[in-house]
Amino acid sequence: MDGRERNGTKVDLWPAVEDAITRYEESAEDASDRCEELAMPVRQPSSGKPPAKQRPRQLIRRTQDPTEHAQAKKSSRKPTGRRTYQQRIGEAAEDIAVKFLLAQGLEILERNFRRRLGELDVVARDGDVLVIAEVRTRATNRYGGAAASVDFRKQRRLIRATAQLLQHRRDLAHLGVRFDVIAVSEIACERPRVEWIQHAFLT
Repeated sequence: MDGRERNGTKVDLWPAVEDAITRYEESAEDASDRCEELAMPVRQPSSGKPPAKQRPRQLIRRTQDPTEHAQAKKSSRKPTGRRTYQQRIGEAAEDIAVKFLLAQGLEILERNFRRRLGELDVVARDGDVLVIAEVRTRATNRYGGAAASVDFRKQRRLIRATAQLLQHRRDLAHLGVRFDVIAVSEIACERPRVEWIQHAFLT
């Protein structure tokens, strides 16, 4: 490499270039060695035993007892034994209807005969006729009064419940069946009003 003149003196630059190249190569080798050390995996000291297999983590799933679900669905509120206003009115109306039928000479056989298909308020006997009396209460006579509230759906439930009654009471199977409606109003008065509708509907 040609030299350069400095203050009239020729200077040789080749030794400085060689020194720079040497330092660059040494630093590159050091960097390569460090990269290899970082890339090499760390080897654990051997204990002479084969490495233990890692067991997969198992998810523990809690099975719920069916009774727990049923208990959870139950209300935490305890029954108070108190009757609602409508229940008290209904029971009072049934008591009035029973007294009325007894006064008419009928024999009371059943009260509140409950089955899955329906309920019979009063079951009475009028001679050789089995009377199924549905007791209704209405504050007013609008829309036909209490008797009109026994619609077709209610009639079907009464008929089905009566069939179950006759299966339960074989001694009544030979009697004819009549469906009556007893409408009770003015319950709070001293003398409530009672309307007895015989043959309220035909089967």
